[in-house]
Amino acid sequence: MIVPAACFAFLISTRHSSPLTRCASRTRMTSSLSALPNLNKSDGTGASIDDISEQVKGKHVALYFAAGWCPMCSSFEPSLMQFREAANSSGKEVEIIYVPSDRQAADVVKRTSSMNMLSVPIGEEADAMKRKYKIWAGAESLKLGMGRRSGVPALVVLDKSGDEVHFLAAESKGSKALGDWPLDDSGLW
Repeated sequence: MIVPAACFAFLISTRHSSPLTRCASRTRMTSSLSALPNLNKSDGTGASIDDISEQVKGKHVALYFAAGWCPMCSSFEPSLMQFREAANSSGKEVEIIYVPSDRQAADVVKRTSSMNMLSVPIGEEADAMKRKYKIWAGAESLKLGMGRRSGVPALVVLDKSGDEVHFLAAESKGSKALGDWPLDDSGLW
């Protein structure tokens, strides 16, 4: 039997009654999380796989593409926070991961701490996510190109394998885009 290295500690520990079951469950969650880039906590420090898996487990996950300097993003966010609060209160828990178009890491921390969100690190990792989903601010077109499908704000709802389930065009629809978010059980992590 081949055992993933991450599970070795579970196998040698005598404190766990069912190490193989726990190991298999952890490996499935880790493989789901591999679809995401490295993430930061809302305070700007790096988030571990354990931190992330605990935060997204059993929730609907979406990437939120935005920038603090963007007036449309700032006006959309109160509706987004109300939506998240209402969804969480009704048992349809939502986790939103910020993909920044901000210019400074300090601006990202300011925003994510006020909205209590995980974030993709500013720079290459955020740019890779923007290219993958073809969403970036118009001010970034010189760097990222002209082939975007949307500007900011926008959300991409993910399934547990990290694939796109739904695109929410908040740039063009504003808060009405949140009505398009599928909160069924198919996208739970």
